[in-house]
Amino acid sequence: MTAAELTTEEIVVLRDAARRDYDDLVAKKLSLDLTRGKPSSAQLDLSEPMLDILQGDHTAADGTDLRNYGGPAGLPELRDIFGPLFQVPSAQLLAAGNSSLELMHDTIVQALLGVMPGAERRWADEERLVFLCPVPGYDRHFSICERFGIEMVPVAMTPDGPDMDEVERLVAADPAVKGIWCVPKYSNPDGTVYSDETVARLAAMPTAAPDFRIFWDNAYAVHHLTEERPEIADILTRCSESGHPDRVFVFGSTSKVTMAGGGVAFFGSSPANVAWFAAASAKRTIGPDKLNQLRHVKFLKDGAGVEAHMRAHAEIVWPKFEAVDKALTEQLEGSDLASWALPKGGYFVALQVLPGTASEVVRLAKEAGIALTPAGATHPYGKDPEDSWIRLAPTVPVLADVATAMAGVATCVRLAGFDKLLADRA
Repeated sequence: MTAAELTTEEIVVLRDAARRDYDDLVAKKLSLDLTRGKPSSAQLDLSEPMLDILQGDHTAADGTDLRNYGGPAGLPELRDIFGPLFQVPSAQLLAAGNSSLELMHDTIVQALLGVMPGAERRWADEERLVFLCPVPGYDRHFSICERFGIEMVPVAMTPDGPDMDEVERLVAADPAVKGIWCVPKYSNPDGTVYSDETVARLAAMPTAAPDFRIFWDNAYAVHHLTEERPEIADILTRCSESGHPDRVFVFGSTSKVTMAGGGVAFFGSSPANVAWFAAASAKRTIGPDKLNQLRHVKFLKDGAGVEAHMRAHAEIVWPKFEAVDKALTEQLEGSDLASWALPKGGYFVALQVLPGTASEVVRLAKEAGIALTPAGATHPYGKDPEDSWIRLAPTVPVLADVATAMAGVATCVRLAGFDKLLADRA
């Protein structure tokens, strides 16, 4: 029976049962954290051999001594491995430091300070800058925009990606709309995989701004958790075929492949965009950590090596995602109090609760010793107008703790939800 079909008296009984369960939860004095999508220690251990793999070898395939300055584009051997995985020709892929977020930040900075290919002026000289932000989305994308005063316009996500009717309307009507954030595979946090049609429409759509850019954060390109291996359409090729070769910036990293604090980040785009970014970056760096890049080459070896390594990750992570789904299903299935989908890859589960209750669920969980990402983090400026989305990050805790934490979260959803239903009927 759904919540709407319950009598008020029945809801009171269910609310009181949820309150008793919640009191029992608080009495356990838990201290569990589901806030950030980081690899667990067990996942990081998979890459431990990489730390000792050089054994005095510091020479690239072409004989270059990698201990020295130079090589601003990064190690060619590593770009050859990851180019196909990010759907970027290796000649158009830069291998940089350890953070793709840093590259995204720097790309905005370079666009503010210099004139991009196809642009009429620096972004800093525009009266107004707007980015479209699919929601639910990634809070760190939003933080970059907020830091630089870029106005953010939310666009709803669909099962195929952002609402393209709305995206096409906005980019065609306003030259101030300069960009859109996209996590095209296993989107953060709802796990959406962009359809071929969505990719094609992003590549081909008319835009009022000649320097409109797609920030294609392909963070989970190889992060499959099951034997399903969905592939997204090649955005770089689609943009070129549509007459917009400079439209997309592709970002990725090994942060959740090898070691989060010691990975390699990548920037890919058209030849013109890569030349522009490389020239601007030359003012701030003489070259990346090529020894770390060599470690990755020796450890991963090739694309097949990356796939085998990621299967080992999946063996650790997938049971935790199943534990999330099991706990939510046991307490919430068929109740209308929440909805969620079990993604087949990535690092997050998006939980949608009754409008007006997400903040209360997070508060109740905190009081019970379960830390969740703040409600609203999935939306620009930290403001979810419906107060209904919660991002769950189950990768760090051990499996038993994930099960315990998620049973507690489900209890909090029940209590907050039944309280809301009673308040609405008062």
